[in-house]
Amino acid sequence: MSDQELFYLLALLKVEGVGDVMAKKLLAHFGNAETIFKTKINQIAAVDGVGSALLKNMKDKSVFEKAERELEFIKTSAVHVSFFQDADYPERLKHCFDAPVLIFSAGNINFKNRKIISIVGTRQITSYGTEFCRSFIEDLAPLDPVIVSGFAYGVDIVAHQLAMENNLQTIGVLAHGLNQIYPKTHKKYIAKMEENGGFITEFWSSSNPDRENFVRRNRIVAGISEATIVIESADRGGSLITANIANDYNRDVFAVPGRSTDVYSMGCNNLIKTQKANMLTSAADLVYMLNWDIQSTGKAVQKQLFVELETEEQKIYDFLLKNGRELLDTIALTCDFPIYKISGILINMELKGVVRPLPGKLFEAI
Repeated sequence: MSDQELFYLLALLKVEGVGDVMAKKLLAHFGNAETIFKTKINQIAAVDGVGSALLKNMKDKSVFEKAERELEFIKTSAVHVSFFQDADYPERLKHCFDAPVLIFSAGNINFKNRKIISIVGTRQITSYGTEFCRSFIEDLAPLDPVIVSGFAYGVDIVAHQLAMENNLQTIGVLAHGLNQIYPKTHKKYIAKMEENGGFITEFWSSSNPDRENFVRRNRIVAGISEATIVIESADRGGSLITANIANDYNRDVFAVPGRSTDVYSMGCNNLIKTQKANMLTSAADLVYMLNWDIQSTGKAVQKQLFVELETEEQKIYDFLLKNGRELLDTIALTCDFPIYKISGILINMELKGVVRPLPGKLFEAI
């Protein structure tokens, strides 16, 4: 996109009353932002949804000064800009009707990875949530997913840290411009995140981390991903808003269950109880529900030396080691496990690299 095209787009988005939905409608009608500004007011009035207030605001020349300042910041700060019709714009987000017209990013981000998940939750993460998040990301690491979160306290920053520890791309979605970071204590993570991942936002450099921005930010977290995972949440909180938005976008939502007496499990338990989220107890649940093809991943799932197996996994592994290739139904019957349970166990064993699936619902030990 040329500087001139970006300038007029920025100016259009600064017109009071022109949000992402209206901007897309105007762009679809007139072709580009420059044409919109050079079109007579009575022709703009013909566009569905355009009222007298918006027509009056289109005459506001101050939007060009604001656009010029932001364009200067973008150029001097080496900010990457993605237009919603560009090839490098997040594919899943394109299909959200209220997705941002422009996304600003910093770092080394690659949205081409099919496996993109968002991990959200309370800012008051407990040891239970931390340990679940750790094992969950470690088990998913061989599949090379992109981990998205909001770079906030609690679950967000834990997810980002664990993604970095496992050499996974991680993306922080910000509720403010790229000229600052919130919370300030997280500045120490910026350089590491930008090595393999980075930050995205729809907000300009003039935007502060105001309360209403976080709700807008949440729709990007939900829309950019194949699935949203809520690790822990009280009965109210921003992560539940993200889960509801993901449901509205017809995306998969998962929640980690907890004890009914645990304050930061109440939100997750309610999501599961009201069927707004699938129950998530392990990485295998996610792999199974999303139908991720383990064998086609770019990173081979290697068998680790001295891998530790759970009692149920060991029973199945010993059976396959002794009998060779066996059907899923035969494994379930012989090892005395219900089908619904053994499927999850086998997927977890695949992630550990100790069994592999074969055509015809066959499995064998590695």
